[in-house]
Formats: sequence, C-alpha cells, structure tokens
Amino acid sequence: MKNPFKKTYSDKELQLFRFLSRIKLFERLTYEEMALFTPYMFKRTYMQDEVVFFRNDPSQAIYLIKNGSVSLNIDLQEKMEVLAILNKGQAFGDNALLENTRRIYTSIVITEKADIYVIPQVNVLDIFENHTNIKAEMLNSMAELYNSYTMNLFNAYRSSFGFFNLGEAYLNPER
Repeated sequence: MKNPFKKTYSDKELQLFRFLSRIKLFERLTYEEMALFTPYMFKRTYMQDEVVFFRNDPSQAIYLIKNGSVSLNIDLQEKMEVLAILNKGQAFGDNALLENTRRIYTSIVITEKADIYVIPQVNVLDIFENHTNIKAEMLNSMAELYNSYTMNLFNAYRSSFGFFNLGEAYLNPER
C-alpha cells in the first residue's frame, strides 16, 4: 500500500536526482536530501574557451557538468598545463564545500559549449548548517576524492623517478 504522505517528485525532478546521484559528492544523499539543493542549482551555458574560474579566485560555487567538457589547468610560468578533462556528470570546484578557500586551478570550457549547473557556496553552507548529516556525507565523499587525488599524485611521483620534490606538497601552509 502506498504511503499517501510520502513526497512524490515530478519526472523532471527525478531526472535531476538521477543525474546528481551519479556525481561522487551527491551519491550518498537521498532524493529528499538532494531536493534541498535544487532551488539553488542554476544552469548556465558556457562557450568554448570561456573560463569558468581562475586559479586563486575565491571558491564561491560548485559546478556540475550537465553536458560538454571542461579542462582543469595549472599555470606553469607562461603556459597552462592540463591536469584533467571533465565531462558530463562530473563536478569541479569542490573546494567550495569548505569555507574561505581559493581555487587551485583554472577551469576552461573545451567543447563548443557546456551546460553547467552552478550551486553557490553560500547556499551549500546554509544547507550544511541546517543538515549536519548532509554535510557529513558530502565531506566524506570529498575526502574519498581527495584521497584518490593524493594516490594519483604519489603514483605520478613514483613513475617520474622523483623528478619533483614531493615534500613540498606537505609543507606547513603557515610558513
């Protein structure tokens, strides 16, 4: 027997929840929890070669790629080096889940266009303040992502025969 008091969602909402559930940061959340983010998800279309944000910009939003591709780049002297190419169903700018952070890379649209959901940090932090279980689940997912990034960094270091000084990654940030 159906529960007459259980919230039902439109096909459009269900489609959005399925999209979110495939993104690592949202995969642990229920549809009810995901629904808290949807009023703050703004779809924006970016054109090829458009910068979504620059390295050192304040981290003011998280980005979810609906379609298209984005490159994450680090600037080395006078040139950009591609760190990763992200596609449909991937998130970037995830350090916006943390207060008072800055971007560590530059993101640039590399396809003719990209439709990207933007969720302002202020709204994410408000949800976190009122729903600590959501904060715990999303930060746990973020920690798993950062752990895999660290493993990839160590593997790159090993395969480069120690070409760079890995100890610099662990310098005290207060120095």
